[in-house]
Amino acid sequence: MAFVMADSVPWHDGEQKIHNLLRIPRTENPTAPYLTSGAAYLLSKSPLLALGTLDKEGRPWSTLWGGEAGFAGQIAQSIIGIRALVDRANDPVVGALLGDKADGEVVKEEGEGRMVSGLTVDLETRKRVKLYGRMVVGSMAPFESEEKTENLKDSETKGKVQLVVKIEESLGNCPKYLNKKQITPALPEPRLVSDSPQLPQQGIDLLNRADCLFVSSCHHTSSMDTNIRGGAPGFVRVISNDPSGAVLIYPEYSGNRLYQTLGNLQTTPLAGYVFPDFETGDALYVTGKAEILVGKDAATLLPRSNLAVKVTITAARYVGKSLAFRGTAGQPSPYNPAVRYLSTEKESPSAQGSDEPSATALLVKKEELAPSINRFRFRISDPSKQIGKWSPGQYAIFSFKDELDMGYSHMCDGDPTSINDDYVRAFTISSYPGRGLPNDEFEITARKHGNATSLLFRSSERHRLEIPLKGFGGSFRLEDKTGGVVFPFIAGGIGITPLLAQLPGIDILRLHLLWSLSVKDIDLVQDTFQRFPQLPGSTVLFVTGIADVGKSLEDEKLLATVTASGARVERRRLDARDLDVPGAEEWYLCAGTSLKTAVLNWLAGKTVVYEDFNY
Repeated sequence: MAFVMADSVPWHDGEQKIHNLLRIPRTENPTAPYLTSGAAYLLSKSPLLALGTLDKEGRPWSTLWGGEAGFAGQIAQSIIGIRALVDRANDPVVGALLGDKADGEVVKEEGEGRMVSGLTVDLETRKRVKLYGRMVVGSMAPFESEEKTENLKDSETKGKVQLVVKIEESLGNCPKYLNKKQITPALPEPRLVSDSPQLPQQGIDLLNRADCLFVSSCHHTSSMDTNIRGGAPGFVRVISNDPSGAVLIYPEYSGNRLYQTLGNLQTTPLAGYVFPDFETGDALYVTGKAEILVGKDAATLLPRSNLAVKVTITAARYVGKSLAFRGTAGQPSPYNPAVRYLSTEKESPSAQGSDEPSATALLVKKEELAPSINRFRFRISDPSKQIGKWSPGQYAIFSFKDELDMGYSHMCDGDPTSINDDYVRAFTISSYPGRGLPNDEFEITARKHGNATSLLFRSSERHRLEIPLKGFGGSFRLEDKTGGVVFPFIAGGIGITPLLAQLPGIDILRLHLLWSLSVKDIDLVQDTFQRFPQLPGSTVLFVTGIADVGKSLEDEKLLATVTASGARVERRRLDARDLDVPGAEEWYLCAGTSLKTAVLNWLAGKTVVYEDFNY
């Protein structure tokens, strides 16, 4: 029998609108109007299948089934069959498709059948394919425990769903933001924790650590789409959590620029999500109203974002151990940007939401402090422009787009951080306003890491490098709120920078500085002590890596010089015993993720004001 290629799938009006809005060049829709052989193969080899459908009220929901390869596959041309162990009591997609049908009762669709969208995904290989079709038939088989117990609750809470779907569209997607996971089957033990649109604390905690979500959307009642969004843990932020319904927001990172999900939301602003907890098997199912935010609207709520989706939850279920699998975390996607915090979580200037910077900063001086650390001095081109003034403890926000942006590129495995960036960077100001500098100048002290700092390290005052300055933000200030005897400050390496800007304004004799760093950065310590001669008497240094560099005579000489200045030097890592500081009521901390996590655990129950490097 000859196979006849069907016509291609046209872009619908919502997709065309989002393409025009985002100025995407016109291309053909690559979606195939049938189940391709590649899609069928991946379906049979993948351990997970996300599904979406609409409930009786027309609300989209999402779920995630599977556990091991082979539970789904092609059974005829563009026809797939699914047999999966599911949470029959709480899974909203199960309820929407099969209702309360008894075990073995077959649900046959009349006419074209209900819409079902899917995403078959193998997180171990980062491969995925989108599917869309119509339900043909389905049923719920009874759950039969291998232990042959007479627990009636098992048959009430879980079962084996059987589903047949005629596929009308399929499309392979890229692996760009998928975080690797090894999937293994597990027995669901569903327990409904909450069915309120106001999320329970377990739901908030899940969102704070989730590194992916599955979203289903529809174009009226003519088609549906299910896809995955991935990122660093916590990339979904909670704006509010009121009894009327929580409000979430997440950034839309640059992908293949098809914008099929956003195209659906343009015409039908409803979406259903499932947030899986791969470690526990818990699941958060939500449905709600979705709003696409572009440009300034996105950046105002989620700084450094040009495109975001805001979700107002209208219904939700948090179910403990709802899922029939577990996942062991593997390598995160190298394309993941850092978490973008809400403007209410990380104070940001209003200028950050505008497309055009209000001033520029001219590089006027560069000093090498350590092999990978430099101090850079900038002069503001026009201080009269509305960028505001900075205060100690703030950061300056630069846009490196003009210097670094090479245009859109989908993937670049050799240098994943080099593409599709917003090129906005924030650096803590390390100079005190007006101290030894003109009012229109400020300094930053930065480590070489990434494209933006590499540009700064390559440049000099002779190059006349002028960078758009978007404004100032942050409020990491040392304040004597308790009348305590000391200010305990913990710095990890370059985390000393917010303190440098505040030293001229505090009583250094009351400071207790615990500074942990590599011996490779000891030159930074020497420079800092020379600039602030009183500081060594208030400092304990924790120096690591000495043995790694062979205890060179030069390093030993520098360590001796630092010790002679009056600082106490420990040749080891900072640990919990070092935090026994009499009179310390409020602690200050600026460090990378690992040290910050350790310190917060050591100081559990105490007040800790901290800054990290994710701004």
